[in-house]
Amino acid sequence: MTALTRSCSINLSVNLIPILGHEALITSVVRAFFCMSRTIDVTVTYLEMREPGALIPAVRPENDYTVARMDEPVPEYARFLYTAVGGSWYWTDRLRWSYAEWQSHVARPEIHTWVGYVNGAPFGYFELQDEPGPEVQIQAFGLLPQFIGRGLGGALLTDAIRHAWLRGPRRLWVHTCTLDGAHALNNYRARGLRVYKEESTRQELDDSPPGPWPGARAPLGR
Repeated sequence: MTALTRSCSINLSVNLIPILGHEALITSVVRAFFCMSRTIDVTVTYLEMREPGALIPAVRPENDYTVARMDEPVPEYARFLYTAVGGSWYWTDRLRWSYAEWQSHVARPEIHTWVGYVNGAPFGYFELQDEPGPEVQIQAFGLLPQFIGRGLGGALLTDAIRHAWLRGPRRLWVHTCTLDGAHALNNYRARGLRVYKEESTRQELDDSPPGPWPGARAPLGR
């Protein structure tokens, strides 16, 4: 259940509309002035896998599918992946990071980023993080919207789990929430991950996801 809230209100002169012109710019200005947001119940689900044999691999798609590790830390590309994949699902935690913060993140030795490519284009990525235990967290996982529904998500998650186990952990884990894509939780379960905890929170969100860049108005993933 959602509740539309406006934390502030400022009169916006109609005389600005002809000056601004562009619809996307008008929308951004209206949001900024009226602070449009909503409060929503969000369920966070935590899943884990405790042995490599629990993996249920997906069928590999019959196309030019490859996965490559991003060995060279490139902040620009890391931010592109984060916004291109997460822009439809309220991935906002890192949007305000400076260049130095992105650079520091991708250079951390415990962070491992892998990118999926099909026909030469990046279609998704996953980010693994080594943790004490030893454990590995699948810290980020997802597809660009135009590649959802093409049988790539299961294959990419299979690769993410296999590469996580190659790091020698005793356990790997991931969390997802009801703000993520409709197939996210089912994909994790289908690959053999098991739910071990659920939490419910209330979050105040912008009236729509940020998209891959301001004003992009990109379609949500299917």
